[in-house]
Amino acid sequence: MSCLYSSITSFSPISISRSSNFNTKNNIPTIYCSAGGAVAEPKIVNATEPLLLDAVRGKNVERPPVWLMRQAGRYMKSYQNLCERHPSFRERSENVDLVVEISLQPWKVFRPDGVILFSDILTPLTGMNIPFDIVKGKGPIIFDPIGTAADVDQVTEFVPEESVPYVGEALTILRKEVNNEAAVLGFVGAPFTLASYVVEGGSSKNFTKIKRLAFSQPKVLHALLAKFASSMTKYIRYQADKGAQAVQIFDSWATELSPTDFEEFSLPYLKQIVDSVRKTHPTLPLILYASGSGGLLERLAMTGVDVVSLDWTVDMAEGRKRLGPDVAVQGNVDPGVLFGSKEFITNRIHDTVRKAGKGKHILNLGHGIKVGTPEENVAHFFEVAKGLRY
Repeated sequence: MSCLYSSITSFSPISISRSSNFNTKNNIPTIYCSAGGAVAEPKIVNATEPLLLDAVRGKNVERPPVWLMRQAGRYMKSYQNLCERHPSFRERSENVDLVVEISLQPWKVFRPDGVILFSDILTPLTGMNIPFDIVKGKGPIIFDPIGTAADVDQVTEFVPEESVPYVGEALTILRKEVNNEAAVLGFVGAPFTLASYVVEGGSSKNFTKIKRLAFSQPKVLHALLAKFASSMTKYIRYQADKGAQAVQIFDSWATELSPTDFEEFSLPYLKQIVDSVRKTHPTLPLILYASGSGGLLERLAMTGVDVVSLDWTVDMAEGRKRLGPDVAVQGNVDPGVLFGSKEFITNRIHDTVRKAGKGKHILNLGHGIKVGTPEENVAHFFEVAKGLRY
């Protein structure tokens, strides 16, 4: 099957059971499918830049680039086999050879348009004098949670070159391995999300400790957030200098805040990071992701990032409208869709891309791939995505 976007009002699918309409007012294209052989690889739009970068920058591309949020390789059989040999997550994420091997696993099998570094948002913590570990079955463990001004005083500024040289080495190798056939992505944690982990002592359901600190001792929390903002700015610059062609900022827990509190405890620090990175790396695309961000979309756009990643709780067409034409979007197929039939997966991909409209869209899941997702369905996701044409 090959797919085209056109201005006609209906199409005759092979495996799709419903039609789509073209909305000329909202510039939402219709998907037109016709019978054919195997999906061919698309022609290179720009020989010097990966498709993902061209799409983010608003250039004319023939299809939306596609990759899967975070490390899709974590749930591949090859990764599970590697975990048996190297059971410690920190060993896997802090060893250059293992980082490169794991980062390239999805690339070698699915050939996505983005290859993301295998790491964790908490990786910088040890370099900031915040001891932690990631324990199988328990997740992140912060050994000495932060709760006072004295604790914040003990947090040191992050120096990536000294604390995480393996990240830089891995990114440099990834750029050479991928050879500009896809964009190499780095990522960092946002200040509020990092603060949530180190104050709560790990993952949390109710975020009681971080909110108690925010509302009873806001100066203490602001001091901590300022250190994270400065450190993550350095980390983004470091990743870019070592080979990252785009960097995603994860503010996973920002949506635990009300809009008013987001404006105080998250937005200023995200803006600080974006503005500071722009001064030294003005063309580096920055992507922002926050889980369940439907109530904060307009505020996420205020950070100044190039791309806002939507999860599946936001209708893509509505998200586009709320964010405005200057912001690219990423997402937002529900990861659970990949448990469905191939026809169902195909339908959802087409629906998402149709609603996103032409250009400035990165096709992706609305969050990380789920454990147990059939690899053949992931392969189908990429096959359909790469067969699309505007």
